[in-house]
Amino acid sequence: MPLIKGKSEKAFKQNIKTEIAAGKPQKQAVAIAYDVKRKAEKGMKEGGLYANIHAKRQRIAEGSGEKMRKPGQEGAPTAQAFKESAKTAKLKDGGPSLAIGRGEKLPVSKGAGLTEKGREKYNRETGSNLKAPQPQGGARKDSFCARMRPIAEKSEPGSRARASMKRWKCSGF
Repeated sequence: MPLIKGKSEKAFKQNIKTEIAAGKPQKQAVAIAYDVKRKAEKGMKEGGLYANIHAKRQRIAEGSGEKMRKPGQEGAPTAQAFKESAKTAKLKDGGPSLAIGRGEKLPVSKGAGLTEKGREKYNRETGSNLKAPQPQGGARKDSFCARMRPIAEKSEPGSRARASMKRWKCSGF
């Protein structure tokens, strides 16, 4: 059953019941209900800044009489809002273009993966926080090896996935 997008106490309590019935723990159900209520109070739409801009442009095209606000006007998105939204926007064509020739990633013979220059470019263009490999051990190594193992096992010998597993010194590669 869908959640009620309202700010009333009745909607809040119903959303908690709905989430608990869907199998969510009570604390998580309450957190979700608070989030729905907060968005309703602020008049926020699902999808974020770019989705709201797109929806408004559609309404204008259909003759709603609304106008787009000018930058700097009260109620217009700030530069900071666009910067924050860009971090979570979907990347076109799978993300930034990285090449071996520009020194942004390593060839398979050298262990695949990104170079420091490649990580900096990816972080700059996506707002991510990629870090250098941690082959000496630790939680990041364990997590990487666990996520990549199924991919590397299905890939051909000499592939980038297998080379990265070897570079991170994951067992079995």
